[in-house]
Parts: sequence; C-alpha cells; structure tokens
Amino acid sequence: MTGGLAHRRLSGKIVIATHNSGKLREMRELLEPYGIEAVSAGELNLPEPEETGTTFVENALIKARASTKATGLPAFADDSGLCVDALGGEPGIYSARWAENGDFAGAMALVDQKMREAIALSSEVGAGSREENVSSRNASNNRGAHFVSALALTWPDGHEEVFEGKVFGHIVWPPRGEKGFGYDPFFLPDDHELTFGEMTPDEKHGIPADGSQALSHRARAFQEMARACLKA
Repeated sequence: MTGGLAHRRLSGKIVIATHNSGKLREMRELLEPYGIEAVSAGELNLPEPEETGTTFVENALIKARASTKATGLPAFADDSGLCVDALGGEPGIYSARWAENGDFAGAMALVDQKMREAIALSSEVGAGSREENVSSRNASNNRGAHFVSALALTWPDGHEEVFEGKVFGHIVWPPRGEKGFGYDPFFLPDDHELTFGEMTPDEKHGIPADGSQALSHRARAFQEMARACLKA
C-alpha cells in the first residue's frame, strides 16, 4: 500500500490495465469469485503507457494510473517478470522485452543460453582466487530463479494500494508444457514436479479454500490484495 492510507474496499466496475491476453485471463479468473465487473484496457482500446519505472511496483502503478486517468474508473494492474539468479536478476522488469514481438520461445532460449554462458564464465573465474570468487560461483552455478508480481490498485481520487508476491524455483531445459503463457513452460516451482506450463489454471493460481498460501506469484499478490480490499 502506498501513501500510508487505510485499505479501501474494492467493488463495482474496474479496468484491468493490460493488453496481454494471458494476464487478462488470469486476473479475471482471480476476480470472478468477488463479483467484480472488469473490462480491460485492451478492450477499451486504451494506449499502452510507456513503462519507465525501475521496479515492478513502479511499472504497475504507471499502468494502473493511466487506465484510471483515461476512464475515471478504479484500475487494477500487474507488472511481473522472471528473475534468474545466474543473470543477476535479469530479465526482471524487462522480461517482456526479451521476447521480441511476443516470441517467448526465443526469449526462453536466450535466457538458457545466457545462463550457460554465465555458468561457464563463473567456472573460469573460479580458477582465480577461491575466496574472492566463492559468492560469484554460488550465484551462477545453479539454475535458480523466481517470479515476481506487483499488483497496483488506483482510484480516481488518488487513493492507491500495491501488493507484491514471489515464487521461487528453477529453470528447466527444454521447456515443458503448453499451458499458461510467457516463461511458464521452463519454470519449475520449488517442491513441485510440474512446470507452470504443465499446470492447469487452478493448479497454478487457484486460491486454497483453507486460506493457505497460493502457488503462483500473481496469486500470492492477489491473496494479499483480497485480504485488504475484497473482504467485507
């Protein structure tokens, strides 16, 4: 939450500030149980704002604010991405940009290639001072990664709230599964046997009825938002 303000109950009609069909589908599925009427920025033909932020939170706010300003309605925006340990957190906020023209198959191949190069370089550096390079080797000689999702809610009167979720796992190669979208097919969450690309929507981001933690980064951020803004 930003600005130190109290949480506000979300109701009525909102704009989902996205032009990404995969994100739109997941967001609608998450909002459906709460009776929220949602229309997307893409369906309204709103222009996509330039994402000039340096963090997921900043970019989520940019998108939500733009939709609220254009429509006079509350807006809900996500900014998310894949952070790879061996690449120092890249592609991070630039995850979508690594997939030129939406080519996520090419982006996954690029990530895998750069990981292999980083691991090889780390091994070469390891021939130097062992003590100086131990942290570098530990950071790159693995395929660890995590997804991050920042969800922003904005209202016409300037009230804003932000929630963040993360899920940790590692990269698999070759990619597995044709479900989900983006980098899902080559991300295997910790303590699971299926990649996000092999999971059903409910397996990936279903909210457990017992209130335990959801699996996906977006669902975890949404759980925090629901507790604050969607409960009576």
